[in-house]
Amino acid sequence: MQLGFVSAILPDLSLEEVLNFAATEDYDCVEVMCWPAGKAERKFAGVTHIDVEDFSQTAADDVRGLCDKYDIGISGLGYYPNPLSKDADEAAVARNHLKKVIDAAPRLGLDTVNTFIGADWTQPMATNLNQFRAVWPALIQYAEDRGVRIGIENCPMLFSLDEWPFGKNLARSPDVWRKMFDAIPSKNFGLNYDPSHMILQRMDCYAPIKEFGPRIVHTHAKDMKIELDELNDRGVLTFDWGTPKIPGLGDIDWSRWISALTDIGYNGPVCVEVEDNAFMESLETRKQSLRISRNVLRPLIGGN
Repeated sequence: MQLGFVSAILPDLSLEEVLNFAATEDYDCVEVMCWPAGKAERKFAGVTHIDVEDFSQTAADDVRGLCDKYDIGISGLGYYPNPLSKDADEAAVARNHLKKVIDAAPRLGLDTVNTFIGADWTQPMATNLNQFRAVWPALIQYAEDRGVRIGIENCPMLFSLDEWPFGKNLARSPDVWRKMFDAIPSKNFGLNYDPSHMILQRMDCYAPIKEFGPRIVHTHAKDMKIELDELNDRGVLTFDWGTPKIPGLGDIDWSRWISALTDIGYNGPVCVEVEDNAFMESLETRKQSLRISRNVLRPLIGGN
């Protein structure tokens, strides 16, 4: 396996500075964010470490040169919008930009792009599945034609009662994953598996690895702490009793999670995703969160 981190936590650094930090701190790779240039619409989004708009082979070669300079790989390109949004313009922008991210991957010598399925949170599951079947086969075919795998993160994207009960990302549970992969059996369609989202939903984060192992193309390492006093006070329908944490400071048994990945022969990236508010004070505290996460995970993963 390769130990990496998601570049979204370092938006104030250039790509070269991100790669330099990764090399200095004993990381193997970075998942590089490729949002359209501009203002972020939500926290941890809108980060552009590689701008794929009009992305030429010359620009790609420059990026590859930086990776060679610091001996750091790119685990995948990341872009996490809502391609199934009820806002037609938002959905169109997401789909079109996703294709540009897919186009950029082979120019960089990469085969993985990570994203969300998306959802219309105002519609029931059946309607969202029908929309998924209408939209996503063509996107996966587009990726497959270019030798790119799509890793879908399993975050429900449910942050407020305004988005209850569905959230903004269809791919939130094993039940949905089966329906997704039945509809699109392509080997280029897989999961970017993040155990924290299972803990948030009070689900087993270890068991799905065995069933869906062949579909896991990328993983995120983010922890989740369940605030039991708040859960007992407000109940499961609010979702604001889960606190994102860095690995080792939440409820996930990382030895068990890594063990389950090794059991299926997974040998891909394990990328720390920092969304822990306890470390958001400054650039230095965010860097420190990545150092602590490295110290938790490196002994379990070993060297590259």
